[in-house]
Amino acid sequence: MGKVEGIIKSEIMRLAKREVRKTSVPLGRDVRTLKAVVSQLRKTVSGLERFAALQQKEMEKGGVPLKATPDEVKMSRFSPRLIRSLRERLGLTQKEMATLAGVTIGAVYQWESGKFEPRGEKKGVLVALRKLGKREARKLLEQKAARAEVRKAPARAKRARRRPRRK
Repeated sequence: MGKVEGIIKSEIMRLAKREVRKTSVPLGRDVRTLKAVVSQLRKTVSGLERFAALQQKEMEKGGVPLKATPDEVKMSRFSPRLIRSLRERLGLTQKEMATLAGVTIGAVYQWESGKFEPRGEKKGVLVALRKLGKREARKLLEQKAARAEVRKAPARAKRARRRPRRK
């Protein structure tokens, strides 16, 4: 009898292992797929956290950040007509647009005439400007002007102290 028991026991073990394998192999594939998805999500979250930290740093400096995500910048296209229409939609002069973008008036003129294209950070600023309305653009312009005045005030005071007083 011992031999029959051993045979039945080994057959049950073999069938049980086969059934477990049928269930565990697809689950293992699913686990690997989910690990890859989680890894990709971690990378995305990490990138977004870095972007949020940069935005927070910019906000702490006192400015409204005029930046766009790298994906938005990559997908955006600019033509001289689009840049001009953006400026006109916001109701800005070339000088005001240059102030917002942090470039010279000549750069804005060259963008609009098609001689040069905005690159890098300035392209990101233009993408961010697309999202603004007239009021927000005006408000941002006023904030930049106010910050420029604050920066100029200490310099004027230093110059006034350097001059010898005449009686």
